[in-house]
Amino acid sequence: MEETTQTTEKTLGENTQSKSKMPYRKRRYVIYSLITAFALILPFISIHGNQIFLLSFDRGELHLLGVVFSVQELYLMPFLLILLFVGIFFMTSLGGRVWCGWSCPQTIFRVIYRDGIETKLLGLRKRISDKQKKPDYALFSNKLKKIIAMALFSVIALVAAADFLFLFVRPNDFFTYIADPLNHKILLGFWLSIALFLVADVTLIAENFCVYICPYCRVQSVLYDNDTIMAIYDNKRGGAVYAPNGIKNALAPKKQNPENECTNCVQCVKVCPTHIDIRKGMQLECINCLECVDACTSVMAHYNRPSLVQWSSPNSITTHSKIKYFRLKTIAYMVFLSIIFIFAILVGSKKEPMLLNIDRDAQLYEIRKTSGSVDNYYTFLFQNTDSKTHKYYFELINNDTLEILEPLEPISVMPGKKIKKVVTLRSKNPANNATQSGVTKQNLIIKAYAVDDEKIFVERKTFFAYPPLHELQK
Repeated sequence: MEETTQTTEKTLGENTQSKSKMPYRKRRYVIYSLITAFALILPFISIHGNQIFLLSFDRGELHLLGVVFSVQELYLMPFLLILLFVGIFFMTSLGGRVWCGWSCPQTIFRVIYRDGIETKLLGLRKRISDKQKKPDYALFSNKLKKIIAMALFSVIALVAAADFLFLFVRPNDFFTYIADPLNHKILLGFWLSIALFLVADVTLIAENFCVYICPYCRVQSVLYDNDTIMAIYDNKRGGAVYAPNGIKNALAPKKQNPENECTNCVQCVKVCPTHIDIRKGMQLECINCLECVDACTSVMAHYNRPSLVQWSSPNSITTHSKIKYFRLKTIAYMVFLSIIFIFAILVGSKKEPMLLNIDRDAQLYEIRKTSGSVDNYYTFLFQNTDSKTHKYYFELINNDTLEILEPLEPISVMPGKKIKKVVTLRSKNPANNATQSGVTKQNLIIKAYAVDDEKIFVERKTFFAYPPLHELQK
């Protein structure tokens, strides 16, 4: 008992010192501002003319940190997806739904719309601290304010939808396409559809999206443990408001036990955007926005007591110990993420400065009656993935029975461009490789290279087809 009292006094001292600190709500606003600014600026940041991130379907390119990868080099995508999903698991195991409350676009848009437009700008809602009270739409003025609020947010939604599409279409291309909407109906449709969804989601569906639609809240309970950081009510100090079966106690905590600190002011309930009572314990609907922590901190400050709702872990609250950030689960996640990240760096560093696709003609071979030689036709697709123009040519590795008939000059390809070239290979003495049993295929290794840079080359495998001997002897 004496140890508990000392711990409470220590917590009280720490909490008294932290009264001057910025509330979590304002800290979230700062984070939201930084995320919004980063999201708006990111598509316009370029390195050597390439974006930080762009997955362009019309150009068939992936831009990553200023490096361009073609669709044939999307071997990095599995690494990026693994980093994304395992990173979410790690973040949830460590900080619960911290993504939802502090970084999710849905939450940011709701704060802009509900707290900014509806409450601060139009006064449709009375106070940010009371999110439970719905506006009275029986009043015509409130209906008009609602329409104005939706119209204002529609402008934000169009900007946000365009910014999202900038991750798939270059901003310059986007504005060019939108200026000619009749010839780019698909892009226009995506832009307007995304904006319309945002308007419906943020202004009508609201936090119901987080509670009923978003799959993340269903996953979190599997990833949580007793050391996961979350908004948690200390029922030892405040008193059990709810019974273990989830039914609310008839008496307020103060009436149950005079020593219970919870005043049953329900400020933590009023301020909750997902309309839950944090005193009930961990709930799927909690997004870790910490509005309840701010509310309880403000109320308990009048009694010179620490908040009954804290951003902590169940183990830390129960045992009055420090939060365990580093434990077996989180260390395992960090090690795995580090390994995947290193693999991604190693694989990405081996990016080929040129690409070559070889397709054979539908006609396997052609016999020249006058000379008796055999020709095979190919289509070479040269792609320059470097940042400057190169001239490419090719040679046959360890094969002196074939000759290159066409082309005879190097092919010039500009940066980021592709050029198709019909290639003809000829065998002057096909009888040396042909057989009576049927078509004979001779394996080939073709080395394509940049004439102006010996470090740039690739090797590809294909084959040369010979007709049966009886066809050559006709």
